[in-house]
Amino acid sequence: MLSIVHLLGTYVANLFRSRRRLEAENLFLRHQLNIALRRRPPRFRLRGGDRALLVWMTGLWPCLLGLARVVEPATILRWHRAGFRTYWRWKSRGRAGRPRIERELRDLIRRMNRENPLWGAPRIHGELLKLGFEVAESTVSKYMMRRRCPPSQSWRTFLRNHAEAIAAIDLCVVPTVSFERLFAFVVVGHGRRRRLWFAVTRHPAAEWLAQQIIEAFPWDTAPAYLVRDNDGAYGQAFRRRVRAMGIRDRPISPRSPWQNPYAERLIGTLRRDCLDHVLIFGARHLRRIQTSYSCYYNETRTHLSLDKDAPLGRAVQRDGTIVATPILSGLHHCLRADMIFGKDKHHGRKDILGHRIASHQSARSRRVLGPTAIQGGWAKRQSATDGQG
Repeated sequence: MLSIVHLLGTYVANLFRSRRRLEAENLFLRHQLNIALRRRPPRFRLRGGDRALLVWMTGLWPCLLGLARVVEPATILRWHRAGFRTYWRWKSRGRAGRPRIERELRDLIRRMNRENPLWGAPRIHGELLKLGFEVAESTVSKYMMRRRCPPSQSWRTFLRNHAEAIAAIDLCVVPTVSFERLFAFVVVGHGRRRRLWFAVTRHPAAEWLAQQIIEAFPWDTAPAYLVRDNDGAYGQAFRRRVRAMGIRDRPISPRSPWQNPYAERLIGTLRRDCLDHVLIFGARHLRRIQTSYSCYYNETRTHLSLDKDAPLGRAVQRDGTIVATPILSGLHHCLRADMIFGKDKHHGRKDILGHRIASHQSARSRRVLGPTAIQGGWAKRQSATDGQG
């Protein structure tokens, strides 16, 4: 700092000196500078004040850049730009800029973008406005997830959107008591895993299978695609009938049962739940067994892929007495909440195991019957009475 003050004082004093004396002093100082630069180190370590003085002088007199010997002219220009940035950063201090939004809103924007990959910033911004969030569209775009590839739906979404238009068929071999073989033809829909059709025969010919397809899909209920295996029973007559109904036949690869998973899973469930526990006497017996099991499968049995619901939908019953209806002579049971009229609530009611409920049972463990359940039970009783009449 003292050196800078000394230089400024020398500058003021030179204003009162003659021109010849100043030229002599400049020549003498240049000669001394040349002598000093002969043995200079590879790089000078300048102080901040020295840098500020050089930048200030070259700013006042740009022609001095050509006379720089200690540093390069480009170095002085770089110091000037750095000083410019520092000055304006200091002048702009204390300004917070755009306020940040809450963390919950940021998480909501990312969640909407993740769950709806086809939505852009305008669509998400419109949904947020309808939810009561006042936020700019540019802010929504700022907090959206950045993807490396174009947005696309998942395979699960793609398959679920087309599942209703796909059906699968397969043949199941069922042995009888007399060591004969029966063939059960099953049709299942991919949408709700519903068992659409079944038939029994001893000789599955192509003409018989074609007739079963007509009966399984009457009028305009035919699916767009039909998945099957490469069994020789699906002959020319079957393929012509399928093509005439506007169904696209899609046989799987040879020896690849996993390409027809829904039909194979249905047959496995049919064996585990029913056929492995019953001796079949003949085709008529198998049809009667399959009729009872199809009603149980479509209306009562819960499925893991349907979020523990039945293919035809099963309502949740919260009021009433639990009644167990046997299916297939007690092989399975259908549990329903039903009403009992004309009996004492506590002395005449039995549980699902057939044991009488004690009259001193606590009120907390008893089921509460609401008005909706009472009206529903009365409607059931009235319909049963009309049917008997």
